[in-house]
Amino acid sequence: MTSPALETIIGLEVHAQLSTRSKMFCGCSTAFGAAPNSQTCPVCQGMPGVLPVINRSAVELGIRTALALGCRINEHNRFARKHYYYPDMPKNYQISQYEEPLAEHGVLAIEVGGTPRAIGIQRVHLEEDVGKLVHEGALETARSSTVDFNRAGVPLMEIVSKPDLRSPEEAAGYLRALRTILLYLGVCDGNMEEGSLRCDANISLRPAGSEEYGVKVEIKNMNSFRNVQHALEHEVRRQARALDEGERIVQETRLWDPERARTVSMRSKEYAHDYRYFPEPDLPPLQVGAGWVEAIRAGLPELPAARRQRFAAAYGLSAYDADLLTQGRALADYFEAAVREHPRPKAVANWALNELLRELPADDDRAVAACPIPPRNLAGLLRLIDDGTISGKIAKDVFEKMYRTGQDAPSIIEREGLTQVADSGELSRIVDQVLAANPKVVEDWRSGKKAALGFLVGQVMKATQGRANPGLVNRLLGEKLPTG
Repeated sequence: MTSPALETIIGLEVHAQLSTRSKMFCGCSTAFGAAPNSQTCPVCQGMPGVLPVINRSAVELGIRTALALGCRINEHNRFARKHYYYPDMPKNYQISQYEEPLAEHGVLAIEVGGTPRAIGIQRVHLEEDVGKLVHEGALETARSSTVDFNRAGVPLMEIVSKPDLRSPEEAAGYLRALRTILLYLGVCDGNMEEGSLRCDANISLRPAGSEEYGVKVEIKNMNSFRNVQHALEHEVRRQARALDEGERIVQETRLWDPERARTVSMRSKEYAHDYRYFPEPDLPPLQVGAGWVEAIRAGLPELPAARRQRFAAAYGLSAYDADLLTQGRALADYFEAAVREHPRPKAVANWALNELLRELPADDDRAVAACPIPPRNLAGLLRLIDDGTISGKIAKDVFEKMYRTGQDAPSIIEREGLTQVADSGELSRIVDQVLAANPKVVEDWRSGKKAALGFLVGQVMKATQGRANPGLVNRLLGEKLPTG
């Protein structure tokens, strides 16, 4: 990616909308998709004379996340005003945290390309989201722009990594791992397309072996893992080329343009003092006692890394399968529920990973939770394969019908007459007919062409519409085929 003489330094700022029913400092709804400006009030609109009130649930979700990332929870923390001017921010300042954040000094373990890495978490802090600008056409040529303040005031958690990431691939891996933890914790729905999970990246290059950081550039407008990686790859190339040609990198904010696959300059990058932070005068300092923290810690779920290790150890799964099954909490729960009904974990994993994930994304908890095939019905289908009622091939067809209709396997099998033919007398007659109809193939078998057996098995399966017991078919053919 870069010249061996240059080292890439990346830090990510991840903004997660918290899954609360009301906003950070008022009682307005946070539901997505409402009519523009229908979920606002004088508080989130920044009207004079109003007083904000801290959302306790948002604070608890922030603590929950900080604990999962191994952060130190600050007993004393407070909100501050961050001043800047933008059309979608009604107050002309944002209530955030600065010098006294909720939590600091955590770590997130990732593995990219088989190499484990520990990425430091600098801070986790709470703030309010801003509104949303809607442009008629592209930003640069828009005929008009409107603003929707429904999002203004929605609880936002910012997770800032230390500049420990050394490649765009690592940055994408870090973001995936962090999103999975947020989903497990239930603190954010992780929907990047809807904007409930957003990522800004800070990137610089420096001479290899240098301790001093290069000039930092911030990249915005990345709404997918792919865009994060591609934007950073482009920026590495751009900065490396500029440095090779003797140009000076300037501190700025750039936007990722996915259509042109390049970053474009947006504005010069602000420094912290440009925001003129000062303590929010309308909110008291937030005291987070040890008892409150321990009560939240006691309610933490099993996290993805621990669950992945347990799946491999307890169920005998490969590291690859265990990783896939733990991409989302709902999928991991689905797998374990099915195993409780049918204690053959490798078979359950095989069907979950190959058939279920053909229909559903592994990391979409809402989609998996709404799956029309509940775990007990998948287990029931697998039992019918084991007891010989249906073949594996028929089971795949039954699975598709189960997914489309929501019916269980026995109902579909009975209605469509799909029970496996396992009567030796009936299958013996069909085998005799297939052998009589294919004398040339039988002669090929006699002369040593082993592939002939597969053709004959296929003809029996065709005659029974795929319902013949494969093991019995092979045994009968072995008994009836002449030897050389």
